[in-house]
Order: sequence, then structure tokens, then C-alpha cells
Amino acid sequence: MSGSTRQGALPSTSERGTGRPGGLPLQVYVVFAAMAFLVVAQQWLVPRLDSPALATWSTIFVAIVVQSIPFLVGGVLLAGVISILLSERALRRLVPANPTLGVPVAGLAGVALPGCECASVPVASSLMRRGVAPAVALTFLLAAPAVNPVVLVSTAVAFPNRPEIVLARFLASLLTAVAVGWLWLRFAGRVPILHRRSAHDHDQSTTQAFLGSVRHDFIHAAGFLVLGAMIAAAINTFVPRSIIDGVAGNVVLAVVSMALFAFVVALCSEADAFVAASLSAFSDTAKLVFMVVGPAMDVKLASMESGQFGGAFALRFVPLVVGVAVLSAVGMGWWLL
Repeated sequence: MSGSTRQGALPSTSERGTGRPGGLPLQVYVVFAAMAFLVVAQQWLVPRLDSPALATWSTIFVAIVVQSIPFLVGGVLLAGVISILLSERALRRLVPANPTLGVPVAGLAGVALPGCECASVPVASSLMRRGVAPAVALTFLLAAPAVNPVVLVSTAVAFPNRPEIVLARFLASLLTAVAVGWLWLRFAGRVPILHRRSAHDHDQSTTQAFLGSVRHDFIHAAGFLVLGAMIAAAINTFVPRSIIDGVAGNVVLAVVSMALFAFVVALCSEADAFVAASLSAFSDTAKLVFMVVGPAMDVKLASMESGQFGGAFALRFVPLVVGVAVLSAVGMGWWLL
């Protein structure tokens, strides 16, 4: 297909953003409208923003973000370098033909092939289309965002002088990926799996692949880090301490609430340790549940997997992953923490 044909088939950025050629993107108008509102409403807003509670919230929020952003930049650069040196083709060569043996190998491959959660979904689909057993591809999908060096180092930074938490996260996440892979291999042989193509499947140059990986991972991770920091700061500031202590003091409620928090908030695995560390009222085991469940399954991943592999797949896979992740984290927390 010629370049002119492609240009004729796809609208320009300005056309997509505004619906007419030559116009500004819709986001620009939204920003201008928000700025105008702030200027008009500043006399009403300023007195309400000058409160001790909000000052505490902003202090906690900025502390979480400032602590994690420098490492996040280094982490996505490292992930980008590794992603262009090792690829899914290398993974296919390493994985044994026997799926039973391939599952743990795919789990360990997640250490060498880091990737964010949303990137691992199309990679797993691509592996399946190239002949890798579904259980093996799904094991890699769960392991890559959770056990790679970037995530482990971020956990070590968030929990200084606590190597047992880093080890517990690694083992619980790896156990989750391998256990789900083996269970899927044993019990889900007839579950229909669709294979829709993804934008991640096209070939790119080395420079394009590196820049695309860094840009995607940083924007994705930083956005969810800010969201998670806002929520964590709000919990520590505005939720009555008696409620937090009541939930955190009950073992079952603490585990369930942190698992639900991880599923709904959908933080990036490269940044969630900083949010977990800020929730000081909860036990180490409850924090571990948060850090294991989130990279394995959240609302964003559930939606992506439903779209990529089909609703019948998601209805079985999502609860299986959440259940195994919670059990793995609780067991590892009981053993190591």
C-alpha cells in the first residue's frame, strides 16, 4: 500500500481530535476551559484550599510522587533496553515444547523480559498465535509485570532495609504465575480463546522500539502513580483513623480490602510499592496482597483480556488469578513476614 493511500485512509491528528481539518485537538479546549474556570473561581477556591487537612494530603501526595518518579524514569529506561535486547522470539526459543515444563520456564522468563501489564496482554496473544501453548503464554503474561528487576528494585526502594518483603513479593508473584499456568493447563483445555491482532504486533526499528517502550511505560506508569498517590494520601488524611485501624486490625478485612483496592485502582507494578509502603496502618502481609494482586489482575487488565481473548475466557481467568494471587500472597506473608 502506498504512502498516499495510507494518508487517505487515516485522518490526521487534528481531524481525529476535532472532527474537522485544521482545528485544534479537543484536549486543548478542555485545558483552556479548566484554566478559565480556575481563574474565575479562585476567590471561592483559595479559602477552601487553605486548610490543615488539605495541606497534609498534599504533603503526603508530593512525598510519594517525588520519592518514586526518579526511580520510575530509570526503571522504564532499563525496561526499554531489555525489551529491545530480548524479544518474544527469544522466549519461544527458550520455552520447552512440553507445556508442563514450559510453564515454570515462562514464569522465570518474566525476570529477563520486563513489561507493563497492558503490554503483556498483546505479547501473550502473539505468542499463542505463533504456537506457544496458552497456559505457557498466560504464565508469561502474569510473570513479566511482576517479577522483573525493575519491579523488585522499586520494591526495595519503597521498603528500605526490608529484603524479606522483596523476596516475598518475588516468590508470591512467581508462584501465582506458575500455579495459574498449571491450573489452566489441567482444567481449562476447552475454554475458547480469541486472538485479535494488536498494534504491538507490527515490526519496528530498534530506535523506534526503544523510544516507544520508554514513552509508553513512563506515561502509563506515571499516570497511575499519580492516581494511586492521590488515593493513598486521601486514605491517610481524610478517612477517620478509627475506620482504618478497624479494617487494618482485622486480618480478613485487611486482606480483602487491599485485594479490592489493588483490583480497582489498577496501579502500574513499577510504582505500586510506593503506594503500599505509604499505607502504614496495614500489616506487611496485607501490603503484600496489594502488590501481588495488582500486577496479576485489575479492572484494566480484566477489560483488556476480555477484549483480546473473549468474554468466556475472562469469566474463568479473572477470578482464578485473583484467588490464586491472594492465597499465594497470604501464604508467603505468613511464611516470610
